[in-house]
Amino acid sequence: MTRRRRLALVLAPLLLFVGACASDAPQSTLDPKGPIARSIDALWDGVFIVAVVVFILVEFGTLYLVIRFRRRADDTDDDLPAQTHGNTRLEILWTLIPAVLLGLVGFFTLVTLFDINRKDDDALAVQVTGQQWWWEFTYDTDGDGEFTDEDVLTANDLVIPAGQDVNLEIGSNDVIHSFWIPALNGKKDAVPGSEHPLRLNADEPGTYVGQCTEYCGLSHGYMRQRVIAMTPDDFDAWLEDQIPEAEMPTDGEAAAGAELFATQCSGCHLARGINDEEFADQGDGTELLVSGNAPDLTHFASRGVFAGGIFNLWVDKDGDDIIEKDEISEEFNRGAVEAWLRNPPAEKPMDAPALPEPGGEKIRGMPDLNLPEEQIDQLVDFLETLE
Repeated sequence: MTRRRRLALVLAPLLLFVGACASDAPQSTLDPKGPIARSIDALWDGVFIVAVVVFILVEFGTLYLVIRFRRRADDTDDDLPAQTHGNTRLEILWTLIPAVLLGLVGFFTLVTLFDINRKDDDALAVQVTGQQWWWEFTYDTDGDGEFTDEDVLTANDLVIPAGQDVNLEIGSNDVIHSFWIPALNGKKDAVPGSEHPLRLNADEPGTYVGQCTEYCGLSHGYMRQRVIAMTPDDFDAWLEDQIPEAEMPTDGEAAAGAELFATQCSGCHLARGINDEEFADQGDGTELLVSGNAPDLTHFASRGVFAGGIFNLWVDKDGDDIIEKDEISEEFNRGAVEAWLRNPPAEKPMDAPALPEPGGEKIRGMPDLNLPEEQIDQLVDFLETLE
């Protein structure tokens, strides 16, 4: 083997190792931020230790055998190493050891599964619905076990109280998605026609990010998700603020934007208190959209992100690319919202090349409405009022 090849053999795994390193990895499963995620991490640590011990024993044992029983220069074809076949004690030993290790791993795995799948009957319940390509959240605010139009409905940001269990009922409106907030729990598939339970609990207030992990179509890679954990008092205040309808703006530009929203956007979006009649008259989203559902925008400006979580709705003050609770309502990210309204399919891959004719082929995602700059400014002014 040449010197260059030896160097390549050494550098190749080193480059792979370096490529797996990151100074800031918000989606790392190795940095749990809640009791459920810590339970998973503790299991992983134990299994990893067992795997490392087994790897070392097997690798060094293999090397020992290769070196100890290698063919030597003075060996003849008739020389054979000592045979261990028929050594009953040795065979029982190397059968029992793996069985005991697997039994221990299996036992602690079951204990962890029972723990993380336990449901807190007194916890807040939230219905999580995967859409192409965004997440919808419905809060059971009256505690009746049902998710109806009277309950709080939002998108992209799942807001929860810190230090408390939250029961999620995860489903899908179209194809299979997968909900995953690695700092708080493992993955859970969102499957059409069924609901899968998942429990979240965050130690402290903060923003925890994740993404869809099941290929779900064109914009799968742009279907992100966020959990914003607040203190219980802040959460109660947030939930209370989500209940009222939006207020009709009185400012000239924002008021003009509200009227434009009612005429241009009612085919897909609803802002309760602004375009209820127009939204119902145009089919509640079922006329234009394959899914029949687009994000409710009643409290659009109370969220941190939009367009499936890929764009910041507010300016990122600390530069960590995560809009925290204290950055919401500080400085509106007009440039990002204007770019989105100017040409949505150019900002995010969607099956919505143009606004379809009534009764024509339905679309997925938001089409290009070909809005003039004046109307874009008016719509942005209006959207900023939807707190």
